[in-house]
Amino acid sequence: MELVSKILTGLVAVEHLYILYIEMFAWETIGKKTFKSLPAHLFTPTKALAANQGLYNGFLSAGLIWALLISDNVWSANVATFFLSCVIVAGIYGALTASRRIFVVQAVPAIIALVVLLMKW
Repeated sequence: MELVSKILTGLVAVEHLYILYIEMFAWETIGKKTFKSLPAHLFTPTKALAANQGLYNGFLSAGLIWALLISDNVWSANVATFFLSCVIVAGIYGALTASRRIFVVQAVPAIIALVVLLMKW
């Protein structure tokens, strides 16, 4: 169960690294294909805002990666719980304010990872 928990946490971390990449470095290319609800003419003027969002996704990913690198199992689980909870809250907020799809794409994987993490205790 511990290995499954670490794999799921790692997948959530990788997902948020990918979101960082899109929002910070590929906003005007991949971003246009990914965020279809935003009119194409707004991608250039919102580039700095998207990069800021990308940075926050990077912090979430860094926290999850940090949790995977901690050798003490209790401390690792506590850090992972905190950062997975942050991802869940962000996914819920995004679903309520921007698109319901955000809940499925961001919150659901983090919820699954958190449930598996908590099941091992």
